[in-house]
Amino acid sequence: MNPLLEIQFRVPFHRIEAAHVEPAIDGLLADAAKRLDQTTASEQPLHALDTMTERLEYAMNLVRHLESVATTPELRAAFNAVQPKVSAFYSSLPLNEALWKSIQRYAATDEAKALTGAMKRYLSKTVDSFKRHGAELPPEGKARLQQIDVALTETTTKFSENVLDSTNAFELILADEKQLAGLPPSAIAAARASAESKEQAGWRFTLHGPSYVALMTYLDDAAIREQVWQAYNLRTASAPYANHALMVRILELRKEKARLLGFRDFSDLVLDDRMAHKGEVAQAFLDDLSAKTERRFREENTGLETFAGRALQPWDVSYWAEKQRAALYDFDEEALRPYFSLESVVHGMFSIFERVFGIRVEPEAGVPGWDPEVRCYAIQDRKTGAHLGSFYTDWFPRENKRGGAWMDSILTGNPEQGHPHLGLICGNLTPPVEGMPALLTHREAETVFHEFGHLLHHLLSRVEVRSLAGTSVAWDFVELPSQIMENWCWERESLDAFARHWRTGARLPEDLFQKMKRAKTFRAANAQMRQLGFGLVDLALHRQWDGTGDAVQYARSILAGFAAAPLPADYAMILGFTHLFANPVGYGAGYYSYKWAEVLDADAFTRFHKDGIFNPDVGRDFREKILARGDSDDPAALYRDFMGRDPDPNALLKRTGLL
Repeated sequence: MNPLLEIQFRVPFHRIEAAHVEPAIDGLLADAAKRLDQTTASEQPLHALDTMTERLEYAMNLVRHLESVATTPELRAAFNAVQPKVSAFYSSLPLNEALWKSIQRYAATDEAKALTGAMKRYLSKTVDSFKRHGAELPPEGKARLQQIDVALTETTTKFSENVLDSTNAFELILADEKQLAGLPPSAIAAARASAESKEQAGWRFTLHGPSYVALMTYLDDAAIREQVWQAYNLRTASAPYANHALMVRILELRKEKARLLGFRDFSDLVLDDRMAHKGEVAQAFLDDLSAKTERRFREENTGLETFAGRALQPWDVSYWAEKQRAALYDFDEEALRPYFSLESVVHGMFSIFERVFGIRVEPEAGVPGWDPEVRCYAIQDRKTGAHLGSFYTDWFPRENKRGGAWMDSILTGNPEQGHPHLGLICGNLTPPVEGMPALLTHREAETVFHEFGHLLHHLLSRVEVRSLAGTSVAWDFVELPSQIMENWCWERESLDAFARHWRTGARLPEDLFQKMKRAKTFRAANAQMRQLGFGLVDLALHRQWDGTGDAVQYARSILAGFAAAPLPADYAMILGFTHLFANPVGYGAGYYSYKWAEVLDADAFTRFHKDGIFNPDVGRDFREKILARGDSDDPAALYRDFMGRDPDPNALLKRTGLL
């Protein structure tokens, strides 16, 4: 039997093949079409709509995931063959006149008017969503909207594939050990292992995160740093991986879609049901933070150039910043690595949030995965023993895996009815080398905590409506549960639970901890301005760019104001920005969400800080009022329920030392 045709909590990843994809998805699309007819004819279409596409969604989640973490030419071809058909089906739902009339009829009934809680919100959001996605368009408008959605799916998929392929296409082999001067032993060992994996002599460097970041931060040879920096920022600027025309096409399609639906621009369309609601509100939010950060940003960069004794190029900034930090704080980030073995970080993290949220995390042996490195765990309620959900982890980079770190859901269950949730977290962390375990940077440890926060938002959900459960929340609220978790990577009490020397088990020395804390806000203005630049260029492309002139140069002109050193004329980082362009929506016109949610997390953590970072009462409140509630209420109301007030807009500036 085709393993994609049946929802299975124990996913048979070892049995799924590329040849299964097209017949399974075609069959599930036909099944979904039958269910659509049944939903339309139902007297309670809202309830049926919530589960109508569950089997199709499950199968596509698996296919999409496998194409991200274990891609092959055959799987990619199969994915590209079915993705447009699936996109067309989902796009057709709000455009289906019979379905829309069925929902309107139900909304007018006494039963619908008597709905409360999540079901009441689901009805309201469904009606609004259908209108926002074209339910009231004339037939020719609906036809064009479907064409746009399919074109966006195809174009953004190709954009993403070009980024992955171009990243994998680059390698730098250094044969002379003298060229490695400045690199820490961990980076040298990783480069040697990478070369050996390709049966090459010397040391191999790539554009994957752990390799690229180490080289740009520590390598003394500026010419090599420049070569690799240019390779990274130009990797999708020319054939065969050129993304320029694809990016322009994505922007054109998004603008056309927004105008067709009656919105000024794409930002107003996608923000309509988010906390910001309007593109101009998100813009004003970022502009305000930028104005408050600008002076410190300039001071930091002047200070760095003074320290370096010369004008800096972009490929010099990380290198000299690390040296300046070491000089100012007597602190070397690499000194932390021995205390952050992946195993210790993960297990310590589990123990922390077992205490905070009243859960228990246990490994599950013998569960098939998509790679030998994949592990599986179960989460139970500590008090009742109920199985709340399970999840997979996949931490290390591979050439058949996309870059970055992410959480995804496989299955949205209903634990109240004995149906647990299923999810996963993936990363591209420093792998183990030379017989040592995977030793992480502190930032990588934060990434693990961040993605686990997203995962708990999914696995601890208690929303009766599947479509409102877990991370199905406003995009500018979704980062709160993830970003708040990073705070536990900075507290002495919590660090003692996982920051242990991998050989001796000794806890992180107090002097090293104090150095780390003192250096926490080092170049905080630069870190903030970098994110603000990404958010503002995103909004500018979707709100202000008029389609004339070179979009890459337009983006460069904006990003130049947020860069620590002058950008080259051919700077094309935007062409690899998958957050914005690897999905029909994704973070397009929504990158501001990171900073928006960072304000929320900085403020919300003050309650933990005040009452105790392990306080089970505060943890229970966060679990029950934020993590368990999904999108069952307005996110601003959920936040007020937890904090007892609206967020403090200055909380982030206070935490970063910028106020």
